[in-house]
Amino acid sequence: MKKDLRNHTFLLILITVSVLFPLPLYGENSEVTLNTEELLSKTGAESLQWDPFFQSGTLLLGNHRIAFQTGNRGDNSLAIVDGRDLIRIPNPYLENGVLCFPEAFAGHITSALENSVILDADSLRIAAIIIDPGHGGRDSGAVGSHVIDGKTVKVVEKDIVLHVSTGLNKRLTSAYPDKRIIMTRDSDTFPTLEDRVLEAHSVPLKDNEAIVFVSVHANASFNKQARGYEVWYLSPEYRRTVIDKESFEGSSEVLDILNLMMEEEFTTESIMIAQSIMTQFDRNIGSYGPSRGIKAEEWFVVRNARMPSVLVELGFVSNIDDAKLLLDADYLQKLSDALYNGIVDFVGRFERSGGFTQIQ
Repeated sequence: MKKDLRNHTFLLILITVSVLFPLPLYGENSEVTLNTEELLSKTGAESLQWDPFFQSGTLLLGNHRIAFQTGNRGDNSLAIVDGRDLIRIPNPYLENGVLCFPEAFAGHITSALENSVILDADSLRIAAIIIDPGHGGRDSGAVGSHVIDGKTVKVVEKDIVLHVSTGLNKRLTSAYPDKRIIMTRDSDTFPTLEDRVLEAHSVPLKDNEAIVFVSVHANASFNKQARGYEVWYLSPEYRRTVIDKESFEGSSEVLDILNLMMEEEFTTESIMIAQSIMTQFDRNIGSYGPSRGIKAEEWFVVRNARMPSVLVELGFVSNIDDAKLLLDADYLQKLSDALYNGIVDFVGRFERSGGFTQIQ
Protein backbone atom coordinates (compact mmCIF):
# COMPACT_ATOMS: atom_id res chain seq x y z
CA MET A 1 0.00 0.00 0.00
CA LYS A 2 2.78 2.44 0.88
CA LYS A 3 4.48 1.71 -2.41
CA ASP A 4 1.21 2.39 -4.27
CA LEU A 5 0.74 5.70 -2.46
CA ARG A 6 4.29 6.81 -3.24
CA ASN A 7 3.82 6.12 -6.92
CA HIS A 8 0.42 7.84 -6.99
CA THR A 9 2.03 10.83 -5.28
CA PHE A 10 4.76 10.86 -7.91
CA LEU A 11 2.15 10.86 -10.65
CA LEU A 12 0.21 13.64 -8.95
CA ILE A 13 3.35 15.77 -8.64
CA LEU A 14 4.21 15.30 -12.29
CA ILE A 15 0.69 16.11 -13.44
CA THR A 16 0.36 19.14 -11.14
CA VAL A 17 3.73 20.61 -12.07
CA SER A 18 3.14 20.01 -15.76
CA VAL A 19 -0.17 21.90 -15.58
CA LEU A 20 1.08 24.78 -13.44
CA PHE A 21 4.44 25.17 -15.14
CA PRO A 22 4.13 24.08 -18.78
CA LEU A 23 7.59 23.99 -20.27
CA PRO A 24 8.48 24.00 -23.96
CA LEU A 25 9.20 20.57 -25.35
CA TYR A 26 12.60 19.69 -26.60
CA GLY A 27 12.99 19.24 -30.26
CA GLU A 28 12.31 15.91 -31.83
CA ASN A 29 14.16 13.22 -29.92
CA SER A 30 17.15 11.62 -31.51
CA GLU A 31 16.59 8.22 -33.05
CA VAL A 32 19.59 6.97 -31.08
CA THR A 33 18.33 4.96 -28.12
CA LEU A 34 19.99 3.09 -25.31
CA ASN A 35 19.06 -0.06 -23.46
CA THR A 36 19.30 -0.28 -19.66
CA GLU A 37 22.88 -1.55 -19.59
CA GLU A 38 24.02 1.16 -22.00
CA LEU A 39 22.20 3.81 -19.96
CA LEU A 40 23.93 2.77 -16.73
CA SER A 41 27.31 2.80 -18.47
CA LYS A 42 26.75 6.22 -20.04
CA THR A 43 25.37 7.95 -16.93
CA GLY A 44 27.54 6.29 -14.31
CA ALA A 45 24.43 5.23 -12.38
CA GLU A 46 24.84 2.08 -10.30
CA SER A 47 21.44 0.48 -10.83
CA LEU A 48 17.93 0.94 -12.14
CA GLN A 49 14.84 -0.05 -10.18
CA TRP A 50 11.84 -0.60 -12.45
CA ASP A 51 8.16 -1.00 -11.54
CA PRO A 52 6.34 -2.45 -14.57
CA PHE A 53 2.90 -1.97 -13.02
CA PHE A 54 3.25 1.80 -12.61
CA GLN A 55 5.66 2.15 -15.54
CA SER A 56 8.08 4.05 -13.30
CA GLY A 57 11.78 3.70 -12.59
CA THR A 58 14.48 5.02 -10.29
CA LEU A 59 18.13 5.45 -11.20
CA LEU A 60 20.53 5.17 -8.24
CA LEU A 61 24.01 6.59 -7.75
CA GLY A 62 25.25 6.43 -4.18
CA ASN A 63 22.74 8.42 -2.12
CA HIS A 64 21.27 10.06 -5.21
CA ARG A 65 18.01 9.00 -6.82
CA ILE A 66 16.31 10.11 -10.03
CA ALA A 67 12.69 8.96 -10.38
CA PHE A 68 11.02 8.97 -13.80
CA GLN A 69 8.11 7.47 -15.73
CA THR A 70 7.82 6.20 -19.25
CA GLY A 71 5.64 7.90 -21.84
CA ASN A 72 5.14 8.22 -25.55
CA ARG A 73 8.20 8.22 -27.76
CA GLY A 74 9.14 11.75 -28.77
CA ASP A 75 7.32 13.41 -25.87
CA ASN A 76 8.86 15.07 -22.81
CA SER A 77 8.07 14.80 -19.10
CA LEU A 78 9.50 15.55 -15.67
CA ALA A 79 11.83 13.55 -13.41
CA ILE A 80 12.46 14.12 -9.71
CA VAL A 81 16.07 14.33 -8.49
CA ASP A 82 16.70 13.38 -4.86
CA GLY A 83 13.06 14.05 -4.00
CA ARG A 84 13.44 17.82 -4.39
CA ASP A 85 14.45 19.00 -7.88
CA LEU A 86 12.46 18.67 -11.09
CA ILE A 87 14.13 18.32 -14.47
CA ARG A 88 12.58 18.15 -17.93
CA ILE A 89 13.60 15.04 -19.88
CA PRO A 90 12.81 13.26 -23.15
CA ASN A 91 10.52 10.34 -22.35
CA PRO A 92 11.90 6.86 -21.88
CA TYR A 93 9.45 4.49 -23.55
CA LEU A 94 8.57 0.84 -23.92
CA GLU A 95 8.96 -0.87 -27.25
CA ASN A 96 7.88 -4.48 -27.49
CA GLY A 97 8.11 -4.66 -23.70
CA VAL A 98 11.72 -3.40 -23.66
CA LEU A 99 12.78 -0.14 -21.97
CA CYS A 100 14.30 2.32 -24.40
CA PHE A 101 16.08 5.53 -23.44
CA PRO A 102 16.71 8.41 -25.86
CA GLU A 103 20.35 9.43 -25.88
CA ALA A 104 19.28 12.94 -24.81
CA PHE A 105 17.67 11.37 -21.70
CA ALA A 106 21.08 10.00 -20.71
CA GLY A 107 22.63 13.45 -21.14
CA HIS A 108 20.12 15.13 -18.84
CA ILE A 109 20.44 12.37 -16.23
CA THR A 110 24.24 12.64 -16.27
CA SER A 111 24.08 16.41 -15.73
CA ALA A 112 21.56 16.03 -12.90
CA LEU A 113 23.71 13.43 -11.12
CA GLU A 114 26.84 15.57 -11.51
CA ASN A 115 25.02 18.58 -10.06
CA SER A 116 23.83 16.53 -7.08
CA VAL A 117 27.38 15.32 -6.38
CA ILE A 118 28.65 18.94 -6.52
CA LEU A 119 25.90 20.07 -4.15
CA ASP A 120 26.90 17.27 -1.77
CA ALA A 121 30.50 18.46 -1.82
CA ASP A 122 29.42 21.99 -0.89
CA SER A 123 26.76 21.08 1.66
CA LEU A 124 27.37 21.05 5.38
CA ARG A 125 28.62 17.68 6.67
CA ILE A 126 29.90 16.14 9.86
CA ALA A 127 33.67 15.96 9.46
CA ALA A 128 34.54 14.62 12.90
CA ILE A 129 32.97 12.85 15.86
CA ILE A 130 34.73 13.21 19.20
CA ILE A 131 34.22 10.32 21.65
CA ASP A 132 35.22 11.28 25.17
CA PRO A 133 35.51 8.36 27.65
CA GLY A 134 35.34 10.11 31.02
CA HIS A 135 38.08 10.02 33.69
CA GLY A 136 41.05 7.64 33.31
CA GLY A 137 44.48 7.08 34.81
CA ARG A 138 44.66 8.28 38.39
CA ASP A 139 41.03 9.44 38.14
CA SER A 140 38.87 6.32 38.50
CA GLY A 141 35.62 8.23 38.35
CA ALA A 142 32.73 6.67 40.24
CA VAL A 143 33.44 3.33 41.94
CA GLY A 144 30.83 0.91 43.23
CA SER A 145 31.50 -2.04 45.53
CA HIS A 146 29.00 -4.91 45.71
CA VAL A 147 28.71 -8.49 46.85
CA ILE A 148 27.61 -10.52 43.83
CA ASP A 149 27.37 -14.32 43.98
CA GLY A 150 29.21 -14.26 47.30
CA LYS A 151 32.15 -12.24 45.97
CA THR A 152 32.96 -8.57 46.51
CA VAL A 153 33.41 -6.86 43.15
CA LYS A 154 34.20 -3.32 42.15
CA VAL A 155 32.57 -1.47 39.28
CA VAL A 156 34.91 1.28 38.06
CA GLU A 157 33.58 4.06 35.86
CA LYS A 158 36.81 4.72 33.92
CA ASP A 159 36.98 1.07 32.79
CA ILE A 160 33.32 0.79 31.81
CA VAL A 161 33.25 3.96 29.73
CA LEU A 162 36.50 3.09 27.94
CA HIS A 163 35.13 -0.35 27.05
CA VAL A 164 31.90 1.11 25.64
CA SER A 165 33.70 3.98 23.87
CA THR A 166 36.21 1.61 22.24
CA GLY A 167 33.38 -0.43 20.75
CA LEU A 168 31.66 2.76 19.59
CA ASN A 169 34.87 4.03 18.00
CA LYS A 170 35.35 0.75 16.11
CA ARG A 171 31.87 0.86 14.61
CA LEU A 172 31.96 4.56 13.71
CA THR A 173 35.39 4.19 12.10
CA SER A 174 34.09 1.35 9.96
CA ALA A 175 30.88 3.17 9.03
CA TYR A 176 32.52 6.53 8.25
CA PRO A 177 35.91 6.07 6.54
CA ASP A 178 35.59 9.66 5.27
CA LYS A 179 35.18 11.17 8.77
CA ARG A 180 37.62 11.67 11.62
CA ILE A 181 36.58 9.57 14.60
CA ILE A 182 38.63 10.75 17.56
CA MET A 183 38.83 9.40 21.12
CA THR A 184 40.11 11.76 23.79
CA ARG A 185 41.72 8.70 25.36
CA ASP A 186 42.08 5.13 24.09
CA SER A 187 43.79 3.65 27.16
CA ASP A 188 44.00 4.16 30.92
CA THR A 189 45.41 7.69 30.68
CA PHE A 190 44.31 10.94 32.30
CA PRO A 191 43.63 13.81 29.90
CA THR A 192 42.39 16.82 31.86
CA LEU A 193 38.98 18.31 31.13
CA GLU A 194 40.76 21.20 29.40
CA ASP A 195 42.77 18.70 27.30
CA ARG A 196 39.60 16.99 26.13
CA VAL A 197 37.96 20.21 25.02
CA LEU A 198 41.18 21.49 23.43
CA GLU A 199 41.49 18.31 21.36
CA ALA A 200 37.98 18.81 20.03
CA HIS A 201 38.66 22.47 19.18
CA SER A 202 41.96 21.65 17.47
CA VAL A 203 40.31 19.55 14.75
CA PRO A 204 40.76 21.46 11.45
CA LEU A 205 37.45 22.10 9.72
CA LYS A 206 36.57 23.43 6.28
CA ASP A 207 33.83 26.01 5.85
CA ASN A 208 31.22 23.35 5.14
CA GLU A 209 32.25 20.99 7.95
CA ALA A 210 30.96 20.52 11.48
CA ILE A 211 31.83 18.38 14.49
CA VAL A 212 29.95 16.69 17.34
CA PHE A 213 31.17 15.82 20.84
CA VAL A 214 29.89 12.86 22.90
CA SER A 215 31.21 12.41 26.45
CA VAL A 216 30.58 8.97 28.01
CA HIS A 217 30.24 8.47 31.78
CA ALA A 218 28.72 6.24 34.47
CA ASN A 219 26.74 7.56 37.41
CA ALA A 220 26.79 7.15 41.21
CA SER A 221 24.54 8.23 44.07
CA PHE A 222 24.30 8.02 47.86
CA ASN A 223 20.82 6.67 47.15
CA LYS A 224 21.56 3.03 46.34
CA GLN A 225 18.14 2.67 44.73
CA ALA A 226 18.92 5.22 42.02
CA ARG A 227 19.53 3.54 38.67
CA GLY A 228 19.05 3.95 34.94
CA TYR A 229 20.56 5.74 31.95
CA GLU A 230 20.27 9.40 30.98
CA VAL A 231 21.59 11.94 28.47
CA TRP A 232 22.60 15.51 29.35
CA TYR A 233 23.01 18.60 27.18
CA LEU A 234 24.04 22.16 28.00
CA SER A 235 21.31 24.16 29.72
CA PRO A 236 19.99 27.01 27.52
CA GLU A 237 20.37 29.27 30.60
CA TYR A 238 24.15 28.90 30.44
CA ARG A 239 25.86 31.30 28.03
CA ARG A 240 29.11 30.53 26.24
CA THR A 241 31.18 31.97 23.39
CA VAL A 242 30.92 29.98 20.18
CA ILE A 243 32.37 32.57 17.78
CA ASP A 244 36.10 33.26 17.89
CA LYS A 245 36.44 36.93 18.84
CA GLU A 246 39.90 37.14 17.29
CA SER A 247 38.59 36.26 13.84
CA PHE A 248 35.47 38.46 13.99
CA GLU A 249 35.78 41.85 12.31
CA GLY A 250 32.43 43.41 13.24
CA SER A 251 31.37 45.35 16.32
CA SER A 252 31.20 43.74 19.76
CA GLU A 253 27.43 44.31 19.83
CA VAL A 254 26.95 42.38 16.60
CA LEU A 255 29.30 39.69 17.88
CA ASP A 256 27.15 39.24 21.00
CA ILE A 257 24.00 38.92 18.89
CA LEU A 258 25.56 36.44 16.48
CA ASN A 259 27.01 34.45 19.35
CA LEU A 260 23.62 34.19 21.01
CA MET A 261 22.01 33.04 17.75
CA MET A 262 24.64 30.36 17.12
CA GLU A 263 24.55 29.25 20.74
CA GLU A 264 20.81 28.68 20.55
CA GLU A 265 21.33 26.60 17.40
CA PHE A 266 24.06 24.53 19.07
CA THR A 267 21.70 23.96 22.00
CA THR A 268 18.93 22.84 19.66
CA GLU A 269 21.27 20.47 17.85
CA SER A 270 22.59 19.11 21.16
CA ILE A 271 19.02 18.35 22.23
CA MET A 272 18.47 16.52 18.95
CA ILE A 273 21.62 14.42 19.45
CA ALA A 274 20.37 13.63 22.95
CA GLN A 275 16.96 12.64 21.56
CA SER A 276 18.50 10.35 18.93
CA ILE A 277 20.67 8.60 21.51
CA MET A 278 17.85 8.32 24.03
CA THR A 279 15.54 6.80 21.40
CA GLN A 280 18.10 4.09 20.70
CA PHE A 281 18.74 3.48 24.39
CA ASP A 282 15.03 3.06 25.02
CA ARG A 283 14.77 0.70 22.06
CA ASN A 284 17.84 -1.42 22.80
CA ILE A 285 18.25 -1.47 26.60
CA GLY A 286 14.96 -0.10 27.91
CA SER A 287 13.89 -3.56 29.03
CA TYR A 288 16.94 -3.87 31.31
CA GLY A 289 16.45 -0.76 33.40
CA PRO A 290 14.68 2.59 33.64
CA SER A 291 15.28 5.63 31.49
CA ARG A 292 15.96 8.81 33.46
CA GLY A 293 15.34 10.90 30.37
CA ILE A 294 17.07 13.86 28.76
CA LYS A 295 18.35 16.56 31.09
CA ALA A 296 20.17 19.90 31.06
CA GLU A 297 23.37 20.65 32.98
CA GLU A 298 26.54 22.71 32.81
CA TRP A 299 29.21 19.98 32.73
CA PHE A 300 32.66 21.39 31.97
CA VAL A 301 33.31 19.33 28.83
CA VAL A 302 29.89 20.27 27.48
CA ARG A 303 29.79 23.95 28.37
CA ASN A 304 33.26 24.55 26.90
CA ALA A 305 32.71 22.65 23.66
CA ARG A 306 31.97 25.09 20.82
CA MET A 307 29.92 22.52 18.98
CA PRO A 308 26.80 20.39 19.47
CA SER A 309 27.65 18.17 22.44
CA VAL A 310 26.10 15.76 24.93
CA LEU A 311 27.11 13.80 28.02
CA VAL A 312 25.78 10.24 28.35
CA GLU A 313 25.38 8.44 31.70
CA LEU A 314 25.30 4.66 31.12
CA GLY A 315 23.99 3.65 34.54
CA PHE A 316 24.72 3.76 38.29
CA VAL A 317 27.78 1.90 39.58
CA SER A 318 26.33 2.45 43.07
CA ASN A 319 23.20 0.38 42.30
CA ILE A 320 23.63 -3.39 42.42
CA ASP A 321 21.23 -4.07 39.53
CA ASP A 322 22.95 -1.56 37.26
CA ALA A 323 26.34 -2.80 38.49
CA LYS A 324 25.56 -6.37 37.40
CA LEU A 325 24.66 -5.09 33.95
CA LEU A 326 27.75 -2.89 33.70
CA LEU A 327 29.94 -5.92 34.47
CA ASP A 328 28.33 -7.88 31.62
CA ALA A 329 30.27 -7.69 28.34
CA ASP A 330 27.13 -8.38 26.28
CA TYR A 331 25.31 -5.52 27.96
CA LEU A 332 28.24 -3.17 27.38
CA GLN A 333 28.05 -4.12 23.70
CA LYS A 334 24.35 -3.20 23.70
CA LEU A 335 25.25 0.20 25.17
CA SER A 336 27.89 0.67 22.49
CA ASP A 337 25.43 -0.29 19.75
CA ALA A 338 22.75 2.04 21.09
CA LEU A 339 25.20 4.95 21.15
CA TYR A 340 26.33 4.10 17.62
CA ASN A 341 22.79 3.93 16.26
CA GLY A 342 21.83 7.20 17.94
CA ILE A 343 24.83 9.05 16.51
CA VAL A 344 24.40 7.58 13.04
CA ASP A 345 20.71 8.50 13.02
CA PHE A 346 21.55 12.07 14.00
CA VAL A 347 24.39 12.45 11.51
CA GLY A 348 22.28 11.04 8.69
CA ARG A 349 19.33 13.34 9.35
CA PHE A 350 21.43 16.46 9.57
CA GLU A 351 23.63 15.76 6.58
CA ARG A 352 20.52 15.18 4.51
CA SER A 353 18.92 18.39 5.75
CA GLY A 354 22.07 20.55 5.93
CA GLY A 355 20.90 21.49 9.41
CA PHE A 356 24.14 22.05 11.26
CA THR A 357 25.44 25.42 12.35
CA GLN A 358 28.80 26.32 10.87
CA ILE A 359 31.56 27.05 13.35
CA GLN A 360 33.21 30.39 12.57
